[in-house]
Amino acid sequence: MKRRLLFSAVVAAVVSLSACSFVQTTKEGAQVTLVKEFNVKDCKKLGSTTTSVADKIGIIKRDPETMQKELADLARNTAAKMGGDSIVATSPLKDGTMTFDIYKCKP
Repeated sequence: MKRRLLFSAVVAAVVSLSACSFVQTTKEGAQVTLVKEFNVKDCKKLGSTTTSVADKIGIIKRDPETMQKELADLARNTAAKMGGDSIVATSPLKDGTMTFDIYKCKP
């Protein structure tokens, strides 16, 4: 009985961790906006970045929405370092990885 209870507690902890965010947006990265491609037609493209996070914790798959948020936050941080103010996702989430184009839209 105790073993089953311990196992249940461990599983619950792993599942709850799979939805936690482990990425922090920098102060500068928080100023970068995730937009759709049509929003950057008059902007200067600065480059692109491919971001990655763990897609599993042990054998438990992580929540796709949480991973997408983390990946966008990493891309925002990179865009800020490059002088960008906007990012556009250019690939779908696959195995914890996404690619983003980085733009400078504001003068």
